[in-house]
Amino acid sequence: MVTLTMIARVEDGLPLAASMQEDEQSGRDLQQYQNQAKQLFRKLNAQSPSRCTLEAGDMAFHYLIEQGVCYLALCEASFPKKTVFAYLEDLQTEFHDQYGRRVPTVSRPYSFIEFDTYIQKTKKSYIDSRARRNLGSINTELHDVQRIMVANIEEVLQRGEALSALDTKASNLSSLSKKYRSDAKYLNTRSTYAKVAAGAVFFITLIVYVRFWWL
Repeated sequence: MVTLTMIARVEDGLPLAASMQEDEQSGRDLQQYQNQAKQLFRKLNAQSPSRCTLEAGDMAFHYLIEQGVCYLALCEASFPKKTVFAYLEDLQTEFHDQYGRRVPTVSRPYSFIEFDTYIQKTKKSYIDSRARRNLGSINTELHDVQRIMVANIEEVLQRGEALSALDTKASNLSSLSKKYRSDAKYLNTRSTYAKVAAGAVFFITLIVYVRFWWL
């Protein structure tokens, strides 16, 4: 289930709205997770990946950034990623419709705290088992969750490294992977040509030898 939802302005990390679901059975300290979320908001910038999952033990932060606003949810690591990002996209659409024009002008934290009412209602609909079963049919345009960058929240916060740097590293790894595949394909092609050439030389040599023998 989603235990914490927070919305913040990317430019300066200012929290705009939040909703917390107390979970007395698990004994989790949600205040600690909330503090981590605030630290994360301060590390975001225009170059940060627009969608990211940050692992936090048996929990995970998931966020998406749209039009200068970050929408973040904390839930159990086993909770379906597709469901979480569909939930966040739903929040983004409604929040932008209601407050999009006012976001750049506010200076007080949690200026849109009344948005909690919509968050609570939307969260219930996505937690409902029937809604989750039908999610595939109603979210056909949802981004491929397999491409969402995954990192560890503790490593990101302890290193003091901007998420844009992680995105750059991920892009570099992707480029290196593509280069490796390209080089491997080139070497395989050369190997094939070498085998064909060797076979051709052997065949020609055989023909010359046979003709010489019969002559």
